[in-house]
Amino acid sequence: MEPTGPEEQKDPFKSEIVLYFIKITRTLFLGFFWMMINVFLGLFLGFAVPDQSTPGRMIFFYAFATITLGAYLYMVWKWWRRKIDI
Repeated sequence: MEPTGPEEQKDPFKSEIVLYFIKITRTLFLGFFWMMINVFLGLFLGFAVPDQSTPGRMIFFYAFATITLGAYLYMVWKWWRRKIDI
């Protein structure tokens, strides 16, 4: 006989733990993606290297990096502030 009530059913993986893992994975993925974009723009294209760039391009790059870092930190703060809904 299978359990029918919600208190009798066993959850093999706790939903709360899975949602917590999803939050961690999302945060790490977005952080690494942000870093890859900035490394590509700064080092590969030369926006952050003083020998290869002009002052205008460096100002653009560092302003872009600072603004997007602020946006990333705000998004992470907003994600982690929210309670886990099961």
